[in-house]
Amino acid sequence: MHILTTTSASLDDLAEPVDLRQTPADIVALSFTDSDLAGLAAAWKADAGRLPSMRLAALRDLRHPMSVDLWVDRVARHAKIILVRILGGYDWWRYGCDQLASTARERGIKLALLPGECRDEDLRLIEASTLPRQELDALLDYFREGGPANMGALVRRLARLAGSDAEVIGPVVVPKAGFYVPGSGVVEKPDLSNAGAYNANAPIIPILFYRSMLLAADVAPIDALVEALRQRGIDPVPIFVSSLKDPTSLAFVETALTALKPAAIITATAFASGAEPGIETLFDRAGVPVFQVIVATTRRDIWQNNQRGLAPADLAMHVVLPELDGRVLAGAISFKGETETDPALGHRAFANRPEPDRVAQVADRVAAFIKLQETPRAGRKLAILIPDYPSAPGRTGYAVGLDVPSSVLAMLHDLKEQGYVVEGIPETPRGLLDLLERSADGLGLDDYLALSTELPTGAIAAVEAAWGKAEDETGLREAPPSVLPEGGASRQPSRPTTARFPFRAATFGNVTIALAPDRGCSVDRRADYHDPTLPPRHALIAFGLWLRKSLGVHALVHVGAHGTLEWLPGKTVALSENCFPEIVTGPLPVIYPFIVSNPGEAAQAKRRIAAVTLGHLPPPLTGAGLDENQHKLERLVDEYAQADGLDRRRRDRLAKLIVDTAQKTGLASEAGVARTDAPDEALRRIDAWLCDLKDFAIKDGLHIYGRAPEDEPDAMRRQSAEAEKTALLAALDGRHIKAGPAGAPARGRSDVLPTGRNLFTSDPRTMPTPTAYDLGKAAAEEVVRGYMQSHGDWPRSLVIDLWGSASLRTGGEEIAQGLALMGCRPQWDLATGRITGIEVLPPATLGRPRVDVTWRISGLFRDMFPTQIALIDAAANAVAARDEDDSENPLAAKTRADGKISPRIFGTSPGTYGTGVEDLMS
Repeated sequence: MHILTTTSASLDDLAEPVDLRQTPADIVALSFTDSDLAGLAAAWKADAGRLPSMRLAALRDLRHPMSVDLWVDRVARHAKIILVRILGGYDWWRYGCDQLASTARERGIKLALLPGECRDEDLRLIEASTLPRQELDALLDYFREGGPANMGALVRRLARLAGSDAEVIGPVVVPKAGFYVPGSGVVEKPDLSNAGAYNANAPIIPILFYRSMLLAADVAPIDALVEALRQRGIDPVPIFVSSLKDPTSLAFVETALTALKPAAIITATAFASGAEPGIETLFDRAGVPVFQVIVATTRRDIWQNNQRGLAPADLAMHVVLPELDGRVLAGAISFKGETETDPALGHRAFANRPEPDRVAQVADRVAAFIKLQETPRAGRKLAILIPDYPSAPGRTGYAVGLDVPSSVLAMLHDLKEQGYVVEGIPETPRGLLDLLERSADGLGLDDYLALSTELPTGAIAAVEAAWGKAEDETGLREAPPSVLPEGGASRQPSRPTTARFPFRAATFGNVTIALAPDRGCSVDRRADYHDPTLPPRHALIAFGLWLRKSLGVHALVHVGAHGTLEWLPGKTVALSENCFPEIVTGPLPVIYPFIVSNPGEAAQAKRRIAAVTLGHLPPPLTGAGLDENQHKLERLVDEYAQADGLDRRRRDRLAKLIVDTAQKTGLASEAGVARTDAPDEALRRIDAWLCDLKDFAIKDGLHIYGRAPEDEPDAMRRQSAEAEKTALLAALDGRHIKAGPAGAPARGRSDVLPTGRNLFTSDPRTMPTPTAYDLGKAAAEEVVRGYMQSHGDWPRSLVIDLWGSASLRTGGEEIAQGLALMGCRPQWDLATGRITGIEVLPPATLGRPRVDVTWRISGLFRDMFPTQIALIDAAANAVAARDEDDSENPLAAKTRADGKISPRIFGTSPGTYGTGVEDLMS
C-alpha cells in the first residue's frame, strides 16, 4: 500500500555513489529492468563479431549524481548512440536525463530516451532526445514486442545508427502464447518425433511459463528443466503464456492440452488460474497432475542462508495462491543471481539462474509420478504409513479424528477390489497392530551405510552430531528372520545375522503397512515429535531408504494428521538437498488423507513433502465441541500459521493477540501458560493444548476413511465418504485431484463438503481478516491524526495504491485502512470467515469526518481479488448515498453536486498491467 504524497528530497540524492568502472563503446544502453539488459546482452553476443562495441548499465546503479557524472565522463560522452529506457518518466532519473541531454547536444551524440511503460507518451523524454520522433517510436516498437528476435533487430538498428552497415528490419509480433523449443525459440508446433525421448511412447509433459521470460531471454531455468526431463525419458513441451487469466493464452493452452494428451503438466506460472476458489479450472478439465515449480525472485544467497526459504512475495505468488488450483508443489528450480561482470559489455547480469540439484529433484519427482501412472495396479507397490503420535496409552497409530487401523483395513479391501495385489488382510484392527509390533522387518546396517553415502554429507554430519554414529544407535539389533503368523508376510532381510534397523512393518502382497520410527529417543516423545531443530535418528532416515531403495514402493500413503515427516528440520518451503523432509521421502509421491478441519498442519505437508492432502471428515460431534472463546483462539492460531512467512508484522501482532486473548478469557491457565512464559513458549503451549482439546472432544466415534456408518442420516457425509475413497484411488492412479477448502463442518463450514478434495489452506475471500482490519484501522487513525497535526484540519481525500502480493501478505491491511478512512467496516461470516458485506459506521461512532478515498489497483490485484474490488465499490456507493452534511462526508457532497457518483477505483483493463508488467514480469 502506498499513500501518495510529495517529498522535497530527491531519491537520487539519497542513493550511494557507484563507480561502474566501464570503458567507452559506440553503443550504450541503460534500463530500469534486468529483462531489457538481459535481452540486449544476449542479442549482442549472438552477433558480436559484426557489431560495434556495446556497454550496458542498470539505472539502479546510476541514481546518485556523482555516479552519473563519473559514468557520463568515462563512457557516455564517447558513445555514438545512447539508448535509455526509464520507468516513471523524466523525473524518475531527472539528473541523469539532464546530463545526457546536455552531453548529447554538445558532442553530437544520438540520444533516445524511451518510456519504460511502452504505452505512455512522455513529451519531456521526446524533447530531451536528439533522435527524431519517428525514430524514437520505431525503437520503442522493438520493446513493445520483445523477445530474442526483436532484441537482435533492435541491436542491429542501434548499430546502424552508430554508423555500421548492419541490416535493419522492423519488429516482429510475438504471440501472447505459443510453443518454445530451447535453441530454436518460438515454433509453430513442437516436434515430438525428435524431442529427446527414448521411445515412441514417451510421456508428454507441457511446461507452462511466462512469456516475459522469453521476451527477456531469461529462459535458462526452463531449458535446464527440459534437459533434465529428457534425460528421464520424458518429452517436455514448453509453452509460454502471457497469463493463465489471459483469454488468448488460456485458449491456446486448452487447445494444446487436447492435442498433446499429456501425462502431467508442469507450470512455472504464479497465482491461481481460476477466477475464485471452487470454480472449475483449466487444470481440473485436464485431469492430470499439475506440478508447481518456482522460478523465484528471491536471491540465491538469501535462499541458501534463510530457513524460511523464500521471500514473502514468492511464498504468496508461487506457493499459497497456486494451492487454490490443487497443484503439487514440486519445488524451486531457480533463484535470482548476479553473474560476474561481462568484460565485453561491462555489465553484470541479474537473472534467473537454474539450481542444478533442484532441477534434478523436480525432474525426479515428476518422473516418480509418471512411473506410478504407468505401472499397472497389479504391479504397483505401495507403502501405507501409520502415524505414531504420542498420546494416551492404548492409542498406537493415532491420528486426529481418524480411526487409523480401521481406515487402513478399509483401504486394503478397496485396493484389492480395484486390482491391487493385496494378500492376507488381517481380520481386525487390533490384529493389524499386533502384526506390526511383532515384525522383524528392517534395513541392514551395511545397506544403510552404503546407501547413506548418496545423501548430503552435511545432513549426515548433523545426525551424527545429535545421535552419534549409525553403528552406535540404540535400537539396532541382531536378529534372524521372524516367522510371523499367517497373514503377516514379512520380507526376509538379505543379511539375517548382521545388525539392522528394525521397523514395525508387515507386507500384504504388494502393500506394506508400517508405523513410523520415532524421530528421537527422548522420554518425552511429544517434545521430539515436532521439534523443528532436532535432526532425525539414523533409524528414520533408514526407514525412508528402505521404502524407496529396498522395497521399491511407487507411492507413500500417509494416513491421518499428526505425522512427523513434514516437521523434520529444514527450510519452511523451497527445500534444499540438506532438508530432512526431502532426505527421508525423496521424490516419492505422497498421498496424505488429512482431517479437513486442520488447515495449518495441512499446509506443512503440502509445502514440505509435496503431499496431495485429501481432506477427510472429522468425527460427528455429540457435544458442543469448542466453545466460542476456544474457537476464537483456534481461528487466531490458524491465521497466525497463514501469516507466518508472509508478513512478520502481522504474525507478531497475531502472536500477541493470541496470548492476550488466552489470558483475558482464562484459557491460558488451562493451557498451562504462565504470565512469565516467553511468547514463543506460550504460543507452543496454546497450540498443543488446542490440539489436545480437539482430539479429546466428545465425539460419536472416530471417522473411518472412505466409510460412512450404514445408518448415517446425513446425505452429504455419505457422499463425502464415497468421495474420499474415489480420491485416494484417483491419486494413486496419478490423476489430478480437485482443490477444496479446509475448515470445520461442525462450525457451519458446509463449503468443505464433500471431502476428498486436495486441501487449500488460504482463502482470499476472507480478506481483510478481522486482525488485518484492526491493524488497518489503527493505521488509518494515525494518518488522520498526523494530517491534523500538520495541517490543522481533517484530510478530505487521498489515494491508496493496492498491490496484489502485498495485500495477500498482510491479510488485506491496506484495504482495511482505506475502508476505515471512509468510515466503513467489513462484515464477516462467522463460520467461514469470508467477507459477506460492508457496514457504514455513523458519524457519531467515527468521531471525525469521512475521507474520500480513491483506489488505484495494480493489474495483479485486479486478477487476484475480484471480491475485494466489489467490496470497495459497494463501500464507495454506500458512502456516496448517505444523507450526511457536506462537512462530514465529502464523497456524498461531490456526488450530490455532480448528480452522480464518479469512479473511485482505477486500474488497467483485463489482460494489461499499467507498468508493462505483462511484457516485463521477470
